[in-house]
Amino acid sequence: MRVLRGRAATIETDRDVSRRLLSTAAAGEPAVRVWTPHRQVAFGRRDQRLEGYELAREHARERGFPPVDRDVGGRAVAYDGETTLAFARAEPVADFRRGTDDRYGRATAAVEEALRGLQSDIGSLEPVRGEPDDSFCPGTHSLSLEGADGRRRKVVGIAQRVRQDAAVVAGCVLVSNREGLTAVLEDVYDALAVPFDPETVGSVAAAGGPSEPSIVRSALEDALVGDERSAVTVDSAAELGDN
Repeated sequence: MRVLRGRAATIETDRDVSRRLLSTAAAGEPAVRVWTPHRQVAFGRRDQRLEGYELAREHARERGFPPVDRDVGGRAVAYDGETTLAFARAEPVADFRRGTDDRYGRATAAVEEALRGLQSDIGSLEPVRGEPDDSFCPGTHSLSLEGADGRRRKVVGIAQRVRQDAAVVAGCVLVSNREGLTAVLEDVYDALAVPFDPETVGSVAAAGGPSEPSIVRSALEDALVGDERSAVTVDSAAELGDN
């Protein structure tokens, strides 16, 4: 199991590091990365086909979030560069037509385990599968947490990319700064004319958990590595990004 830590110097070199996860997995070695991406709004392919796409990019820039395009589908996701985590687990694939649901299931269970293990001011965090209507980047593999007000909000989004020799399950976790992320998402989704309810945006901190990303990052990495932690090789994403 290869583990990548940290981030590369720029958005593009950091994305290159993440792309290498699939190559590492295709060579027979599973890989895990949990990190804090640079500040950005990442647009999906569906966003790029909409009339309001260029306006949405401009709104992101005005908020100080550089716009970038993702290779996969889905809707826009915002990273604040400090408190929003991304995670990815890549593994070899013998038959790309099989195993999709199993990979989703194992990754989702690992993220649930990590969240439940965090200390909470209002009791143990209990993630719920699914998301409220009109959430950011809506999908069928999301996790929500209940806030102090009793309202369930989306905190985790999960997606998967599969090629013939490897697959990666990846996602984001909102640790804190719910208000700042909501503000830029509201502008972006309004420009795209995509339904979005700002009240559906949650965070680990808003649910009573820790607001320190490093605590959540460590818990996620441990859960995603799982039983293979005895054979971990750690690489620096910053060094790989310089290659």
